[in-house]
Amino acid sequence: MNRRTFVSMAALGAASTFIRGTPAATAAPVPKARNVVLVHGLFADGSSWSEVIARLQKAGLNATSVQNPLTTLPEAVASAERVLARQDGPTVLVGHSFSGMIVTEAGVHPNVSALVYVAARAPDAGEDYAALAKTYPTPPASAGIVFDGDEGRLSEEAFLRDFAGDLPEAKAKVLYAVQDPFNKALLAGKTTHAAWRSKPSFYAVSTEDRTINPDLERFMAKRMGAKTIEVKASHLSLISHPEEITRLILEAAGQST
Repeated sequence: MNRRTFVSMAALGAASTFIRGTPAATAAPVPKARNVVLVHGLFADGSSWSEVIARLQKAGLNATSVQNPLTTLPEAVASAERVLARQDGPTVLVGHSFSGMIVTEAGVHPNVSALVYVAARAPDAGEDYAALAKTYPTPPASAGIVFDGDEGRLSEEAFLRDFAGDLPEAKAKVLYAVQDPFNKALLAGKTTHAAWRSKPSFYAVSTEDRTINPDLERFMAKRMGAKTIEVKASHLSLISHPEEITRLILEAAGQST
C-alpha cells in the first residue's frame, strides 16, 4: 500500500472517535497499573504535564513527570529509566512529541505495562525518524526552529502559532517563557528497541498539529497497532484537551470507567 492510499483510508476512519490499529500488543487486556511516568518533548519541560497529572492524581494514580535533559537520546532515556526503576509495580509510560523516542526505547523496562504516545514520534528499532518524516509534508513549526550554536528552540511566533495554537495567547506565552532548549545531538539519536512491538500501545493523534504531520502520526499509530484516538487539538493536546488525554492514559492503566 502506498502512502497516498493509506492516508485516504485513515481519513475515512477519522470520523470515529477511536480507531483500532492492526492486532498487536493491544489484543490482550492491559495489566492494571497505578503508576504513570510522563516524559515531555522539545520546546517544553516537565510542567507541561500539570493538567494531566492533577487528573491522574484525582483518579488515585501515582504520577511522575520526568525532567528530560534534552541533551542526547541515551541521556534522555537514562533519565526516564531512573524514574521507572523507582516505581513499585506496573507503570504506564507516556511520551509527548519527541519523547516518543524515549518511550519507544525505555518502554522495554520490566516495570512498564503499557505505552501511551501523545502526538509523538514512534520509530521502529534503528529507524531514521527524520527520513520517515520527510515522506510527509513538512509541518510549519519546523521553519521556526532557531539555533544558538548547538542549542535549538522555537521562535516566539512559531511557538504561539504552530506549537500551542489552540491555547489562550497569555497561557502560550508563559509556556514559551519556560521553553527549555535542546541540543542538536539529541536529534541524531536512533532507538535500538521498539517497545511497542511487545507492550500494549495507545496513541492520541492531534488533528490540527502543525509540529508533527497528523498523517504521520496516524501512520505510526496504525503501524504499531495502537488503540488510537483523534483529538481536535494543536500539538499541545495534553494542555488544551487534558480530559481526553487523561482518559486514554487511564485506559492504558486498566483504570477506565
